[in-house]
This record gives sequence, C-alpha cells and structure tokens, in this order.
Amino acid sequence: MDREWSGLVLSGFSAGLDIGFGPLLMAVFLTLSEGGYGDIGTELLLASAYAVGFIFVIIGRSELFTEHTTLAVMPVLDGQATLRELGRLWGLVYVGNIVGGAAFTALVVTMFPSLGVADPEAFGTIAHKLVDHDLDWLFVAGILAGWLMGLLAWLITAAQETVSRLLIIWLVTASIGILHLPHSIAGNVEVLFGVFVSPEVSVLDYAKFLSLATLGNAVGGGVFVGLLKYGHVTRGGG
Repeated sequence: MDREWSGLVLSGFSAGLDIGFGPLLMAVFLTLSEGGYGDIGTELLLASAYAVGFIFVIIGRSELFTEHTTLAVMPVLDGQATLRELGRLWGLVYVGNIVGGAAFTALVVTMFPSLGVADPEAFGTIAHKLVDHDLDWLFVAGILAGWLMGLLAWLITAAQETVSRLLIIWLVTASIGILHLPHSIAGNVEVLFGVFVSPEVSVLDYAKFLSLATLGNAVGGGVFVGLLKYGHVTRGGG
C-alpha cells in the first residue's frame, strides 16, 4: 500500500501480460489434443496449462488483483490501513492487470496466424466456456474463484520452498481451470481472445463477464478468506 502508483501499475501490467500465457497454452493444447472439453485427459491438460500463467505471476512476484482481495483487506481490518488506501491499491493493480492482458491478447492475435500453432476456433471455444452462462452464475462462480484465489494467497505465505509454492499454485489454479470458474484477470484474456476471433462473442459479453467476475472475485477473496481468516486468527487465544 505504500508503493508509489507507477510501481503498482507497472507490476500489475506485467502480471496481466504474464498471465496470458495460460490461456494461450490452453488454446495450443486444445488444438493439438484429439479430445475436447468433457474428456478427462484433455480437461486435466488444459487445467495444468491454465495454471502456468499464475505460476509466472506469483513466483515472479508481480501484483495480481485477486491476491490483494485477501491480503490487502487484512491491514484494513487490523486498523493499519484505510479503505481509501485499499481502493487505491485495488484500482491501480486492477487497471494494470486488465491493460496488460489486453496488450497480450492484441499481440497474440496479431502474430499468431502466421505461427499456426493454435486454431482460432480454440480461442472461441475457451471464451464460450466463460460467457455461455447467465449473470447469476457468473457472480456466484466468481465468488468461488475469488475464494480459491484468497486461499492461494493465504497458503503461499506459509510455503517456504519453491517446490511447495509451485505445487500449491498448481493445485489451486488448476482447480479453478477444471471447474471453469470465472477469474477476472485470466478470464480477461480468455474472453478477449473470443471477442477478437469469434463473431459469437460480443463486447457486451465481455463487459458482463468482466464486471460480474470482478465483483464475485472481490467478495470471495475479501469475505470468505480475508474476513474469516482474520477473524479466527485474532480470536485464537493466548
């Protein structure tokens, strides 16, 4: 919270770029795989690919909005920071994440047709997994995704070795991937790919997804992890 605004934005932008490698690898694996969604082998492969972007971001110590929905809430609950400072942190990191993801998407869409490693249909298929739901589902599933990301932020603080941190990141984020839960930052890239390459995914679909996933993620991480963990730790006795 004490970091200057430009550092937060740049770190958030870097995270938005790096996390895009997860959805990109998903499209490549979906293109190369003989199976598809619903096939257990393909689902596990895509979930593991999804986790790659989070590994790059978290091990690389870039700022990710969905981690701060838990971590940055705790100093506010403890009276060491204000809601204004929390809003500043969330806002700067979130904008950096979204703009970074959009830049990554634009770069990939521009250069990837010449590389030929992923079919455009694969990007559309991945996007439809997130937008082909009603608004209630997006919000509730977004809470679950934020809850899991909050748990990840909580567990990472207890992991001392790189291998254990990698395992925790993979376990939690692959779970988000295989459940097809809407993570606002990774999903930003997934759905934007669909907007660029699939006429069936509209800008309105993107706006609905991003707003509800973001709100759900904030509630899941802030309430179901940040508030509850802080509550039971401060009431631990002794």
